[in-house]
Amino acid sequence: MLHDRVLVRLEGDEGERRSAAGIVIPATAAVGRRLAWATAVGVGPHVRSIVTGDRVLFDPDDRSEVELHGRQYVLLRERDVHAVAAPRVEPDATGLYL
Repeated sequence: MLHDRVLVRLEGDEGERRSAAGIVIPATAAVGRRLAWATAVGVGPHVRSIVTGDRVLFDPDDRSEVELHGRQYVLLRERDVHAVAAPRVEPDATGLYL
């Protein structure tokens, strides 16, 4: 990985979803702008706030997809990540600003 790039693997599938009440929502249903969670599998040398294994929140509309060894990944810049969920983040901390 180069510079401030983050390679992530999407969680789940982009097919149908289930609501909290158990209702199946088809993949073709229109929804508002929704952010997506993914797992970081690679980070560049200039990435400050993310390490491999972190869960990151990003906008799936602003992404570059790549296929490696038959698996789909998304390539992001660190500034395109909205949040990082990691066990090393302290519970009372406000987080880091990108």
